[in-house]
Formats: sequence, C-alpha cells, structure tokens
Amino acid sequence: MHHELEPILIFLIAAAIAVPLFARLKLGAILAYLATGAALGPHGLAWLVPDEAGAALGELGVVLLLFVIGLEVSATRLWLMRRAVFVVGGLQVVVATAALGALLATLGGGWRSALVAGFALAMSSTAIGVQLLAERRELAHSHGRAALAALLFQDLVAIPAIALIPLLGAVAATDTLGPAAALTGVAKVVAAIVLVLVVSRWLVRPLFRYVAATRSVESFTATTLLVALGTAYLTASAGISMAMGAFLAGLMLAESEYRHEIEANLEPFKGLLLGVFFVAVGLSLDWAMLERDFLLVASGVAALMLVKGAVFYALGRGPARLDADDALKLAAVLCQGGEFAFVLLSLAAGAGVVASALRDQLVAIVVLSMALTPILVLALDRALARRGPGERRAYDEIPEDERPRVVIAGFGRVGQIVARLLSAQRVPFVALEQSVEQVETSRRFGNKIYYGDPARPELLRAAGAAHAEVFVLATDDPEANVRVARLVKRQYPHLKIYARARNRQHAYRLMDLQVEAVVRETFHSSLEVSMLVLQGLGLSQGEAAMRVARFRAHDEALLESQYQFHDDEAKLVQSAQEALAELEQLFEADRREG
Repeated sequence: MHHELEPILIFLIAAAIAVPLFARLKLGAILAYLATGAALGPHGLAWLVPDEAGAALGELGVVLLLFVIGLEVSATRLWLMRRAVFVVGGLQVVVATAALGALLATLGGGWRSALVAGFALAMSSTAIGVQLLAERRELAHSHGRAALAALLFQDLVAIPAIALIPLLGAVAATDTLGPAAALTGVAKVVAAIVLVLVVSRWLVRPLFRYVAATRSVESFTATTLLVALGTAYLTASAGISMAMGAFLAGLMLAESEYRHEIEANLEPFKGLLLGVFFVAVGLSLDWAMLERDFLLVASGVAALMLVKGAVFYALGRGPARLDADDALKLAAVLCQGGEFAFVLLSLAAGAGVVASALRDQLVAIVVLSMALTPILVLALDRALARRGPGERRAYDEIPEDERPRVVIAGFGRVGQIVARLLSAQRVPFVALEQSVEQVETSRRFGNKIYYGDPARPELLRAAGAAHAEVFVLATDDPEANVRVARLVKRQYPHLKIYARARNRQHAYRLMDLQVEAVVRETFHSSLEVSMLVLQGLGLSQGEAAMRVARFRAHDEALLESQYQFHDDEAKLVQSAQEALAELEQLFEADRREG
C-alpha cells in the first residue's frame, strides 16, 4: 500500500521545494510544476508515471478554476463583455485557425487534418492565461478583460468542436455526413446548458441557504464541491467540456450572497489540483522524440507563438482598442497552445483525422509553448519596465481652449467622486491621470480626462491651470503628490489646492507647502465606521454623533499642534500620550453630564 503514496509525496515535495524556488526566480508556480513533470516523468528520471487518476485530478483543477472565474465574472459583466467575447474571440479563432492550418497543410495529410490541428493549436491555455493574469493582479486590466473574453469564446467553440471530430472522421471514411447526428448533438448541448442554468437558479441557491444555516464549514465546503463538480459532470454527459459547465455554474452564483465564501472554500483545492494538471502536462513531454525531431518541434513552437502572438496583438490594437503595451501583454499571455489541444488531438487521432506521429509532435509543441509562456511574460514585463519615458505612450494633447474652473490631478477613487459632484453642479473641470487603464475606462463614461503627468509644467499649462480657480490633488503616491503641489504653488500661486494625504506624515509635508486644505484619505470614513460601532454598543445616534464630532475636532486640532514639531519623534510620542489622556477626560466629562 505504501507505494501508492509515492506519487503524492513526490508531488508535495515538488510543491514545497520547486514552487518557492521558481517564485524566488520570479518564474511562477506554473513553470515549476511543468518542469517537475518533465524532469520526473517517464521520459526523464521516471519517478512519476502518467495514470488516469492523476489526469482526472488535473482536469478537476481546470474545472475548479473555471468555476471560480465564473464566480468573478457575473452574468451582468459577461453581457457587458459580449462584444469582446464574440468579436475579439471569434476573429482570433478564425484567423489563427486559418493561418496555422495553412502552415500545417504544407506538411501534407489533407485539409481535414490541417483544419483540426490548426483549430486545436488556435486554442490558448485557460489555466496558464488566467493564472498568470491573476498572479499579476491584471484580470481587471483592459488586456486582462480581453484575454478572458477570448478564452471564454474558445471554451464556447470547444463545444461544437468536440462533436464535429467524429463527424469529420466519418466524412473521411465514407464521404457522407449525417445531419440527424449533428442536430442531435446540438440539441443535447442546448438542453444541457439550459438545465445547468435552471438548476443553478432554482435549486442551488436554496441549497446553499439551507447548508449555510447549519453553520457547518465542512458541509458548506462539500456543497461547494458538489455544485462545481456536479455541473461539470452534467455538461460532460452531454458532450460539453466539464470546464464550460463549471463556468456556467459559477456564473449563476456570481451575484449570490455566498460568492466570497464559496471562492474561499475552493481556493486551496483549485491551487493544488491545478498543480497536478501542470505536472501531468510536463509528464507528457517525450525527450526522445524531442531529440529526434528537435528542429521540427522547435520550429513549430516558434511558428505557433509568433502566429498567435501576431494575431492577438493585431486584435488588441484593433477591435479590443488596447494601447501597444497592453496589446503586447495580451499576445504574450495567450500565444501558447492550450490544454484543449490535448483532448482535440487525441480525439482526432482516434477518429483517423490526424496521424499519430503528427499528434505526438503537436502535443510536444503545445507543452513547450506552455512552458515558455511564463518566461516570455516575465521578459516582457522587464522590457517594458526598463524602457525610457520617451518610448512610452505619448501623453494626450489637450485643446488650448480649455477653460476649467477645477483641475483634478489623479482620477482614482477620490478624484472620481469629486468629478461626479462637479459634473452634477455643471462645474467645468479637467482631469489628469497617469494610468492608461484608468483613462480608457473613465472615458467610456464620458469624463473629460487626459493621459499625462500632472508634474509636467507644459501639461498643467495646456490643462488651463492658469485660468482655473481650484486644484484638487488626488494622486495616491505621496512623493508624486508633494512634487505636484510644490510645482503648482510655484507656478500658479492663485490656485487653491485641496490635497489628499495618505497619513499624518504625508499631511505634514503638504502643510509645509501651505496648501488650502489637507484631507486624510481614510480619516472621515473611519469616523463613520466608529459612529456605527458606538451605536452598536448601545449609544443613541445623537450621542454617538456628538462623541465622534468631539474626537474629530480634537484630532484636527492635534494635527495642527503637532505640525510645529513633527520632525521630533520624542515630542510626537509625548504629545500623542497627553492628547489621549485629555480626550479620555473630555469623554468622562461628557458621561457625567449625560
């Protein structure tokens, strides 16, 4: 019995040693698992052997990943992404399939083989693409949304592709196509999707409500796994990919009150099972075949990544409306082959559409492209970080006739709220923002915002600072914040500056510049929370409001008084202790009067 634990122990050793090592080298966990599988597999040290149990566990990792993605997307967001899903995703599949199929047709084997193999290679890895974006917290960025849209469309077209492979095999053998069989397959697919949506809507949410009432963590986790794997099984029985079924289930639960609890329960399972999947991919790498057909496989990897990268870059710059940097990031994240290629190529080989030798070569090409993707993304990140300012996207040109009353520097959480209030009062303003992502997103809502560095004198001049009355300094970088305040004070002394400060030390630096007002970014929201806490402890709304108001006045006076010696830490500590004692006496006096 003990020998059955060996693969598990080897995998856990890899997770404990290889993953931290690769993370230290900034290569990511994906490459660590792929390298482990390739090194320890049957064509390496032969410590691990592929088996059905390992493959099934790995596939479950992809299923749980798609379920979690569905939880994060929501039906509303998916509807908003429909243009990207069907335009960007559709064009990518068509163009990449045609280009890769044309290249494969030159090797012989007939049009059916070239079509199926080209389509298989056009698919990108959902596991790798989403994992890389999640590691870099880029899923919400414009290129992250475009990547997710393309991957969603690929999952959608995987449904008919699986059904068409046997039909292509039948065509190759008999030159006849059974329309009844095709219609039956489509009907099964539609029925399965409708059933998943109905079950998720009317049965799953009441089930979670019932289980949550028991307050049993084990029951809630088991129910979560049951829903994710049960929907995957349901769709797989209808001939649809399990991942697609899990995604639909997650989508239906995305707007439920249990979304975050479900995601937290699945996170450890998803991470480990994805690790099993990537190790299984590494196990399939045949070193002997690579040595024998090295030039062919290496050329295939280069052709695959170049063709798909070029297609994604062109679509990023075109329909997806990304800038050059984001289009490059999109291309780097999705230029590899995908896990779906293994399924499709195996089905095609079994149906006699693709030769076994070609299947093995294409599988090696896909595995190597998957292994190279994290390295490519890391190299691109470093290249973009090293570029000089002159090579970045040019700042926006601002029309010379701008006559705003307010200039807003920084259009994040604070700047946007100020802008909304000004818009409601019909007060003209101009916003400056250094984040391309934020600029592109905000423009879609009709905001007058320009991409540029507010610390550049020519940009402030073009933004109409000379004619404005108020300057709102809402950038979240304290150093940049102070630098802009200093520039505005020097060049436009008539402007009233209202500045956002991260903390007391940042506030002191702004007070050095004698700005009109400094607002600590979390101070007022913290006071609101404190008032609710006091009410929760039994104080009346009026009494809680009075005590919070007293604390606010006391703390603002303390900030002013401590400014006189803010460079002296010993005096600051003594002052804070004295202020606390004074505040306690004030509250004690309030209680006696009450």
